[in-house]
Amino acid sequence: MNVNQSAPPVPPFGQPQPVYQGYHQSSYGGQPGSTAPTTPYGAYNGPVPGYQQTSPPGVSRAPPSSEAPPASTAQAPCGQASYGQFGQGDVQNGPSSTVQMQRFPGSQPFGSVPLAPVVSQPTVLQPYGPPPTSAQVTAQLAGMQISGAVAPALPPVGLGYGSPASLASASGSFPNPGLYGSYPQGQAPPLSQAQGHLGAQPPQRSAPPQASTFTSPASGGPRMPSMTALPPGTQMTGPPGPPPPMHSSQQPGYQLQQNGSFGPARGPQPNYGSPYPGAPTFGSQPGPPQPLPPKRLDPDAIPSPIQVIEDDRNNRGSEPFVTGVRGQVPPLVTTNFLVKDQGNASPRYIRCTSYNIPCTSDMAKQAQVPLAAVIKPLARLPPEEASPYVVDHGESGPLRCNRCKAYMCPFMQFIEGGRRFQCCFCSCINDVPPQYFQHLDHTGKRVDAYDRPELSLGSYEFLATVDYCKNNKFPSPPAFIFMIDVSYNAIRSGLVRLLCEELKSLLDFLPREGGTEESAIRVGFVTYNKVLHFYNVKSSLAQPQMMVVSDVADMFVPLLDGFLVNVSESRAVITSLLDQIPEMFADTRETETVFAPVIQAGMEALKAAECAGKLFLFHTSLPIAEAPGKLKNRDDRKLINTDKEKTLFQPQTGAYQTLAKECVAQGCCVDLFLFPNQYVDVATLSVVPQLTGGSVYKYACFQVENDQERFLSDLRRDVQKVVGFDAVMRVRTSTGIRAVDFFGAFYMSNTTDVELAGLDGDKTVTVEFKHDDRLNEESGALLQCALLYTSCAGQRRLRIHNLALNCCTQLADLYRNCETDTLINYMAKFAYRGVLNSPVKTVRDTLITQCAQILACYRKNCASPSSAGQLILPECMKLLPVYLNCVLKSDVLQPGAEVTTDDRAYVRQLVTSMDVAETNVFFYPRLLPLTKSPIESATEPPAVRASEERLSNGDIYLLENGLNLFLWVGASVQQGVVQSLFNVSSFSQITSGLSVLPVLDNPLSKKVRGLIDSLRAQRSRYMKLIVVKQEDKLEMLFKHFLVEDKSLSGGASYVDFLCHMHKEIRQLLS
Repeated sequence: MNVNQSAPPVPPFGQPQPVYQGYHQSSYGGQPGSTAPTTPYGAYNGPVPGYQQTSPPGVSRAPPSSEAPPASTAQAPCGQASYGQFGQGDVQNGPSSTVQMQRFPGSQPFGSVPLAPVVSQPTVLQPYGPPPTSAQVTAQLAGMQISGAVAPALPPVGLGYGSPASLASASGSFPNPGLYGSYPQGQAPPLSQAQGHLGAQPPQRSAPPQASTFTSPASGGPRMPSMTALPPGTQMTGPPGPPPPMHSSQQPGYQLQQNGSFGPARGPQPNYGSPYPGAPTFGSQPGPPQPLPPKRLDPDAIPSPIQVIEDDRNNRGSEPFVTGVRGQVPPLVTTNFLVKDQGNASPRYIRCTSYNIPCTSDMAKQAQVPLAAVIKPLARLPPEEASPYVVDHGESGPLRCNRCKAYMCPFMQFIEGGRRFQCCFCSCINDVPPQYFQHLDHTGKRVDAYDRPELSLGSYEFLATVDYCKNNKFPSPPAFIFMIDVSYNAIRSGLVRLLCEELKSLLDFLPREGGTEESAIRVGFVTYNKVLHFYNVKSSLAQPQMMVVSDVADMFVPLLDGFLVNVSESRAVITSLLDQIPEMFADTRETETVFAPVIQAGMEALKAAECAGKLFLFHTSLPIAEAPGKLKNRDDRKLINTDKEKTLFQPQTGAYQTLAKECVAQGCCVDLFLFPNQYVDVATLSVVPQLTGGSVYKYACFQVENDQERFLSDLRRDVQKVVGFDAVMRVRTSTGIRAVDFFGAFYMSNTTDVELAGLDGDKTVTVEFKHDDRLNEESGALLQCALLYTSCAGQRRLRIHNLALNCCTQLADLYRNCETDTLINYMAKFAYRGVLNSPVKTVRDTLITQCAQILACYRKNCASPSSAGQLILPECMKLLPVYLNCVLKSDVLQPGAEVTTDDRAYVRQLVTSMDVAETNVFFYPRLLPLTKSPIESATEPPAVRASEERLSNGDIYLLENGLNLFLWVGASVQQGVVQSLFNVSSFSQITSGLSVLPVLDNPLSKKVRGLIDSLRAQRSRYMKLIVVKQEDKLEMLFKHFLVEDKSLSGGASYVDFLCHMHKEIRQLLS
């Protein structure tokens, strides 16, 4: 923005632009213009004047929403990068090339490609001069709010931080940044060849991490070379001078590009003097000043999740991730990579918000970056990676520290020739038992270190001794009890018949250990409506026997022998029972159901059998029958956006918490399958599954023909997955930090032990750490997660995961080693728990404030000085605003009119135990164009950004978020494509809402169906397909997932939210 420009007729966000003193007005061709001040700014990291320019015809954009912040008082001009730039000959702040690099970004349209050192192009008026003194610099920044800068110098490839990509935002008036130039729609900028090396640089400890800065120029059109800024409509009376010569000593072989962007040189623009003498200037007649079009930041100029994901895949997908080095940031969750365990747990088991944590609590408070780990103790590994080794130490059990009880791990230090070891967590010195003794080599390592998993790997298992078992006796194999609602709704919908038919074959696939031929798990069956029916399916019976318990207030199990049986022994009786159940209740008129007594009955059955296990509950309606845990309909949309909204997320009664506590003590895990036609109070019914480590599945308005595939697929996966029962997890840390808070599906009876009646490979436990002492940079920080559980075969085991992190005394090191996906996972869980006790608006404001504090601290302490009109983001956090906005717009925190109370409660408990990959795609869905990539290509098509602007009405797109799958069909799709996919001749004949694609024998049909299958295989729940036609009523549902756009429920677009974040950061800094 030119500092002397008069306010446009419609100033951005309704604020006039400031006029700065100290600049005299001059006149070019009768139009007011600005001359360059006489102080030479060229060599200092201040502004280079840019061209003021209007948008080319036809590029005007709608103004941002009314929620966007007012324009800033320090407007950044157009056409320059501006962050941490030094004069020619100065070196960009950065460490020596010996520093180990963390996640180096590749080509990114918004400028995280390291840019070549670009020399500013001065006008005739602006000579080069010596760099000003620091006093001058301060005076210039403070007194004049200079807006502009030289393009950043290129740091050596291999550093952890390269040139900051410069994104400016004058807090709301954000046009196309000059640094990147503008490219044709949908075309990425050409990747520059500027990946050379500068001369060696002196090491600098606390150089700023690589950042993305975004400079807001004054309009949305393409940009000219940097020159003195002129108001719109001004004609230049003489051509600018030639570009200055390249400084060959500093920039060997870099070709100077316009704007410091690596695109083709651009032709002259209307109303501008041409860049070179003699070039034609079309439309540059003097005329009245033209009004500026409404201002908006170009979406292509702001950080793109798609680009970051793509670059990480290209840079880090080919090499295995070796865990031997402390504090390495792993590849993103969206990258396919192999892990080689060399002493730290794989990122599939543990991911951290930062891999370099502050040494002091003061530093942590200043940065406001939460220190948390998302732990998935039983995560499933790809077939190429080995499962954790099982170590058997015999009757003596695993070796532990006498003081803090940490388990033997690769970080323990052996001393005195191997006769003692020093604990790496509490520094206590322990004796090595004689049977465990081994000599040390010349480096002080045991000579058998690589023969023992616990001395060389990050993750491994110990067989537990009887001391680790309940009542000091080894556990029995677990049991599964299927509890089926046989009320009128369940029978009428066809659910009971479908379920009984499926169970006949599914019982052959119960989870089993290793190579055993059959599962050790026993099964039992209960049906219920207002009363409970237990079944005796003992193998010696000819027919199953039914026993009815009608006293639901005082629940007991009427039989022991014959209730829990081995499937292969009782196969005939079980099949007979499953055939009879749908017939027995076919004519029922009972509509009322009970719920709490059903869980009570299952738990009592497990208690009587002295084993842990899982209840599979299939339930259809609000339990209104007279019984413990009876609920009333309390659905009230009028509470939304009031202080009482939190009651919608809280359980109606405390009875279910008490019941859950008893279930956990017995090792009884509950998985709940809900089939509601109306409100069932998910917030209350999900309490027991949530606290016992179970899962909730919800199929609203269940119809066999539409929902059968989704339900059966979820059921098969749920029954077959490997589960750890009766589990206790504890996280130990080295001195200086401790675990203070836990999020997930579990119960805690004290402050340290996470108790899980069941834990499967999809569930995570998120742990937050706080400082309780100063940390040491040399020794770093250690985490050890120990999970004690009973396997599916009834074996008691300990699974151990260890992770070593770096510690830092410089904030720059913290910001260089953060993981945004994990940060968002933690922040979403923190917010979703917050809605239980605080108004939703308070929770949203807390999230925005924390994010602003994180970014403001970076700006203040790590970024080079630059104009206040710029938004500067740390390189590894540049997606924090877009992802945070997705969390804020989610159904839990900002529901649309069509979102039910049950939906919100369901999503809230679902996210609580999601892993990082699941929250990543849940909050920022993947949008895949299907007809752009060649049909014969076997790879997934490259994703595009989740915005309506990216949809072309001649294309077909798949959108997935881990729970939903949409196939969007544009109105102008070629007829051949419609025929190949849907087997109809025109767009109008496609059935909207179709959930299954016809199986056709052509390449496109096979490719699309194959892609859908592969997407479903990647997710823990079956995603039901919905075909959506452009301009159809279902399109509103589809657009809800285009998260970069403004949402119907009032959520800001990505661009507007970025403006808002910038305003918040500036308020904090001022």
